[in-house]
Order: sequence, then structure tokens, then C-alpha cells
Amino acid sequence: MRDPMKEDTKLIAAGRPHRRPHHPVNPPVERASTYLFPTYDDFTEGAKNIVYGRLGTPTHRALEEAVNLLEGGFETRLAPSGLAAVNYALLAFCRAGDQILAADSVYDPVRKFCDGFLKRFGVETIYYDPLVGSDIEALLSPRVKVVLVESPGSLTFEIQDLPAIAAAAHRSGARVVADNTWSAGCFYKPIRLGADVSVQAGTKYLAGHADLLIGTLTSADEATARAVFQTLLQLGSNVSADDAFLTLRGLRTLKTRMARHEETGLKLAKWLGKRAEVERVLHPAFKSCPGHTIFKRDFSGSSGLFSILMKPLAAGQIKAFFNALKIFGVGYSWGGFESLCVHVRPQNNRTAEPWTEAGPVFRLSAGLEDADDLIADLDRALAAMAAAK
Repeated sequence: MRDPMKEDTKLIAAGRPHRRPHHPVNPPVERASTYLFPTYDDFTEGAKNIVYGRLGTPTHRALEEAVNLLEGGFETRLAPSGLAAVNYALLAFCRAGDQILAADSVYDPVRKFCDGFLKRFGVETIYYDPLVGSDIEALLSPRVKVVLVESPGSLTFEIQDLPAIAAAAHRSGARVVADNTWSAGCFYKPIRLGADVSVQAGTKYLAGHADLLIGTLTSADEATARAVFQTLLQLGSNVSADDAFLTLRGLRTLKTRMARHEETGLKLAKWLGKRAEVERVLHPAFKSCPGHTIFKRDFSGSSGLFSILMKPLAAGQIKAFFNALKIFGVGYSWGGFESLCVHVRPQNNRTAEPWTEAGPVFRLSAGLEDADDLIADLDRALAAMAAAK
């Protein structure tokens, strides 16, 4: 029977304490390493439940329940960061002699993990054009165990055809791992579209306050979930109960925040698209963004993260632009309540499809400030950039 409750309501209700007299609204933070068993029978049956703090406490289970509901998976587990979540997902399905196919637009620290750590242990990574779609079949072989998808890419925002990639990968016997951080699980459902594992950097939108690091791994089925859990267990992965609690608290307002991020992001992108200094807006909701047609098919909305390709600028002009920003912070990450803007360099991270654009790329994360104030801040920065000629 279909649950009539809407997702917004489920996110408020998920992972809440069971009703009892005087129960708290939120689950309390439970910090523990050791759990005691009242009887020997409880001890021998304990493996079915929570037995040791490294495996998680009720605080962790509450967050996992809520994220799993959001992602629509079989089971969700936590990792110490988004990077760790991706890396664990890759390690769960690879061994020496195997190959991974990774989108050329993949998060740079993941690329470094593949080209450094995995290579040392005999796993080869092949990078593919993120717009490859069903043509990825030509790259698949029995050695390929994982296809890594990041849609959109977090610098240049190409949208990938996940259903086509997943269908080809599964025919070849490979698993599909999809990074779902950009949509925060609100606007995109990778598991529904064929992914075996959907990962997020909960550091970003899930937590939403730029004050912790956490990752999530949601598995589509029991066999996948078992492989992921065993990897986390054997690597000694652990997340602070306090960070799990704060992320769950952030999750309660996720849908409200994402609506504001989307609204402000679109307003900024439209304004910037009309500026003479901007060559092209790289926002999946815009026709100018690669994969826009797939975005309209597979996504129900957009987050507040996008990039702009500028017309060619001198180094002094770039410096003047960033130094003139008063509201936008200049810093890495995204998804918090504060707006950010950084100069990114996709040309340093491409091998399958070299980035050849002449102008610099600025990435913006639209926060929760008033959009008109953010536009005024950008207008001031663009004026300072022009004056620095």
C-alpha cells in the first residue's frame, strides 16, 4: 500500500523517538563506545542490534533512517565525510586487477584517491566524458566493477544520463555509484534511476550550517548494503554522535532551505546571464548547460550551486573581483546558509575531455541571504573588476 504522506512531512517525522510519556521532540545524543548486556542471551543475540559504539548508536540510526527515506534506498550508512563516502563505495566493490570508470568531471579529491591510493593497490581508473550516455558500453569490460557518476559535475555542471549508464553497466556486471550531493536527495533520486549506491557529502546541504563533516551511503538492495557495511566495518569507519545529531537537526529544515537556495540561485544565474562580462552560465536549469534536456527529464528542481564562465580576464581583474566581495565568502565547500564564491580551474582536472575555454570559471553557492543584496554584492565586484583593467 502506497504511503500517502508527502516527503516534506516524512523528513520531519523520520528518526524521531518512539512515543512515550514525556518523550523529547528530538532523539538525544547518545555517545558510547561500550554497550552492556543484561543477560547472556542478550549478549549472544547482540550482533543483530547495536553492540559497540563504532558501529553506531541510536543517534546514528535515526539519521540513517531519515536519509534512507529521502534517498529511497534499502539501507543507509554514515561516513566521516563526503569524500570518505565515495571512497568507501569504490572500495566495497573493487580489488587488485579491477577497473573503475569515473566521470571526467568527478570531484578532484576523488580523482586523487583513484589515481593515487587505488592505483597503488592495482585498481585502474578510466575517465570518461560525462555526456557519454549509453555509449559508455564501449568502455565496459568484465574488469570494470564500478561506474562512478557525478551529476551534475560540481565545477562545470554537466548532467549525466544515469538511466542509460546504469543499464549498460548492469548488463556488464558493474555497480553504479552516484554522487547525489548537489540535489541533497530532494530533486534527484539516483536509486530510482538505476544507481546501486547513492552517496552524499552531508557536510553540504544535509547539515546545512558549515560546521561539521559527514557523508552518507545509501544502498539500493540488501547485497549492496552488506558489501558497503562490511567495508565500513573493516576500515574502522566512525562518525561522531554529535555530528550525526546536528545533521539530523539540519535535515528537518532541508526542504525549506533547498527551496530558498533554488530560488536565489536561479535569480542570481539569470542576472549574471545578462551581464556582458559573462560568457556563459553553467547551471543545469539553463539551456546553455550541457545535459540540460536530461536535467528536465530526471530532476524535479535545482540547488543553489552553479558556475559562470567569464570572458577572458587578467589576473589583476580576477583578484579585484574577489577582494571586492562583501557578502559572498571566498571559501571551499557549499550548501551552508552563507553564500560563497570561488575561482575554480576545471582545466587542471580533465583527461578524457580537456577543458579549453579561455576565460576563468567562478563557482557560486547561493545561501539564504536576500537575493537583491547578493546581486548588489556581485555588481560591486564586477565594477571593481572592470576598474582594474
